[in-house]
Amino acid sequence: MRLKDKICIVTGGAQGIGLATAVKFAREGAVVAVCDMRREGIDSAVAACRAEGARAEGFLVDVTDRAQVYAMVNAVKAQFGRIDVLVNNAGITKDARLQKMTLAQFDAVIDVNLRGVFHCAQAVADTMVAQGAGVILNASSVVGIYGNFGQTNYAASKFGVIGFTKTWSRELGPKGVRVNAVAPGFIETPILSTIPDKVLQQMRDDVPLRRLGRPEEIANVYAFLASDEASYVNGAVIEVAGGLTV
Repeated sequence: MRLKDKICIVTGGAQGIGLATAVKFAREGAVVAVCDMRREGIDSAVAACRAEGARAEGFLVDVTDRAQVYAMVNAVKAQFGRIDVLVNNAGITKDARLQKMTLAQFDAVIDVNLRGVFHCAQAVADTMVAQGAGVILNASSVVGIYGNFGQTNYAASKFGVIGFTKTWSRELGPKGVRVNAVAPGFIETPILSTIPDKVLQQMRDDVPLRRLGRPEEIANVYAFLASDEASYVNGAVIEVAGGLTV
């Protein structure tokens, strides 16, 4: 068990990559704090983690609400005594071409995908520094590296997350805290539910492996980065995209 007894917070943990990560961490022996905005999804995710024999608790958290984030972090620390891993997974899309994108669409994505990551990382940083150990894992995207049609807001947020990762790895690395990012490609999650089948097929065709990724394949990378096996990995952005960008 690579994460035995590590106290891990996973935001956006009720579905998709977040859910797969929470369950993977549970399977690896972690204590998992599942955070999301849907109580039903949280309860289901916690049950899935407990089915793996892990301790797990659920927290109703909107990552754009700083007070809620700090209340959750304080509750986790009070209950378990420390915080070892934060997975900043919560994210949304609101796509439109530049000329059609509304300010509301732009602001919503930046608020969740960028400001929310800042809130969560800042909330755990002092605890991790005081411990002299910790891991912060940020969800970027290949879109944040290469851009994508109709995703001005999403690309900006995910590129910004890479900037966070590079900066925090320098600031916190000397304190024993590692910070890394994962940049998934096209993954089969609910976030793709609004995409037409024809477009999904084109996405598959664009990937050398000729398929979309599975949430579990991203979770596996998070588990490695969270573990002591990745003890010398800091400031990295790891693409998990089936060769999409080759």
